[in-house]
This record gives sequence, C-alpha cells and structure tokens, in this order.
Amino acid sequence: MSEKELAKQIIDQLPEYKISNLLLFLKGIQFDDELEDDFYCERLVEDYLNNTDPEKHESITLEELAKREGIEL
Repeated sequence: MSEKELAKQIIDQLPEYKISNLLLFLKGIQFDDELEDDFYCERLVEDYLNNTDPEKHESITLEELAKREGIEL
C-alpha cells in the first residue's frame, strides 16, 4: 500500500469533527511550500543584486542568443 493510500485510509477512519483540523494542517503545509518558493526567488534576486561581477550587466540581443544556441528565429 502506498503512503498516499495509507493516508486516505486513515482519513476515512477519522471522525468528522477532526477533518476540519486536518484540512487546516494540510493547507498550512501547502502555504509553507509557497513561502519557500517566494524565499528562494528573493534569495536569487539578493544574490544578483549583491554580485560584484562587472559583467553581470552585459547583455546581448535575442537574435544573438538564438544564433549562439543554433536556433533560427
């Protein structure tokens, strides 16, 4: 039996009054995942802003990138 199937079996055996608390818990876990994604993105931005490499501001056109990667636009 998979862990998901086992979890469903346990949920099916819970009394109705405990289901609302379980839902709050599960929604909290989902919310934590979204927060972790936000924190990861914030760290990426901070790393970029704190990067002292002078070449970080250099850019190329989309056409140059496509040519470099062998993609025909």
